[in-house]
Amino acid sequence: MWQIITICIFDDKTTMKKLLIKNIGTLAGILPADVRLLRGKEMEHLGCLNNAWMLVDNGRISDFGDMPAPDLESVSVVDANGGTLMPSFCDSHTHIVYAGSREGEFVDKIRGLSYAEIARRGGGILNSADRLHELSEDELFEQAIIRVNEIVRKGTGAVEIKSGYGLNTDDEIKMLRVIRRIKETSPLKVMSTFLGAHAVGRAYAGRQKDYVDLVVNEMIPEVGRQGLADFIDVFCDEGFFTPEETARILKAGMKYGMRPKIHAQELADSGGVEVAVANNALSVDHLESMTDRDIDLLLGSTVPTMPTALPGTSFFLNMPFAPCRKIIAKGLPVAIASDYNPGSTPSGDMKFAVSLACIKMRLLPSEAINAATINSACAMGVSSDFGSITKGKVANFFITVPIPSIDYIPYAYTQPIISRVFLKGNEIC
Repeated sequence: MWQIITICIFDDKTTMKKLLIKNIGTLAGILPADVRLLRGKEMEHLGCLNNAWMLVDNGRISDFGDMPAPDLESVSVVDANGGTLMPSFCDSHTHIVYAGSREGEFVDKIRGLSYAEIARRGGGILNSADRLHELSEDELFEQAIIRVNEIVRKGTGAVEIKSGYGLNTDDEIKMLRVIRRIKETSPLKVMSTFLGAHAVGRAYAGRQKDYVDLVVNEMIPEVGRQGLADFIDVFCDEGFFTPEETARILKAGMKYGMRPKIHAQELADSGGVEVAVANNALSVDHLESMTDRDIDLLLGSTVPTMPTALPGTSFFLNMPFAPCRKIIAKGLPVAIASDYNPGSTPSGDMKFAVSLACIKMRLLPSEAINAATINSACAMGVSSDFGSITKGKVANFFITVPIPSIDYIPYAYTQPIISRVFLKGNEIC
């Protein structure tokens, strides 16, 4: 039987004026106000303060320091009881607005079919598009908000959500309207991405150019007219969209104020990184088939394009992992996101993504946590307000049960260690 769990809906009027958290075992993720991302060796450093307190004022971090905590009037007090306080995870790549599940394809993969083979048989993204078409906007929202509540309980405080399971104008708009409703009703920081070029819709089978024309000439103008998307994305990879098609779609979206983010180098060396750099993309995501040339292209970019790894995808599909150790060694930043979706990563657990980054990509715990907080916030353009413990930033954080060290977080890869979650200074769960 399904169990539906709800959380409090945030309302600015209920924000606590002042909140003092005391007896923090370790206050982790401390950064100066001018730091928007960490690169290379910088990622090894995770600013920490032991035996600490933190003050929240009107939903933002006001101050912090060594215990004992200051004696203040008119302050609500929370006792961390020796737990670790960390900035909420920032998940810069998800597809959590979708219809139903695809466990049948999970069995197909066990039997030996590849992601590409399932897609050629009409499964994958097209399967999700068929299911989504049958749902009303209200039904789609009801499914999605359960997943939103789930990731909040697991420590995520900022999330990017993509469309891309509509593949026609009406259904893409329906998805983006659901994402807007999540923005309006959830305590999460939500960024929206138009991904009409996730695959070619069934009605356009064999007519990929016509589908690209639809995306450029009809979908993008309507999304722009309604102001439904912060970003535009394209699945630039083998069997999906070419670099030339990708560039055309990104440029069309930019005319409506949507900054590029790209799916690239997942299935093959697709040329996606080159397109991302040429179009000043905010991030380039997946990178399981990334080459040394791609790393050099990112090093030479004038506007930082965040390389974003999705370790849950590699784990679930038994694919290679993005070469994050090599990327960091070259002095580049790395972000980590969940890729929460029904086909290739049915999990939005960012703590598990951090563990995978350590276990499979050989990141140090500090590097993986920075990748999942400040750098992932940067990968969705919100690191000025989220992703670290910094005076003036939004007070999105969680408190753990007492743990031996920060390294224990990825080490105890299935243990539920989060005891309390706060978003905008309010306790959510």
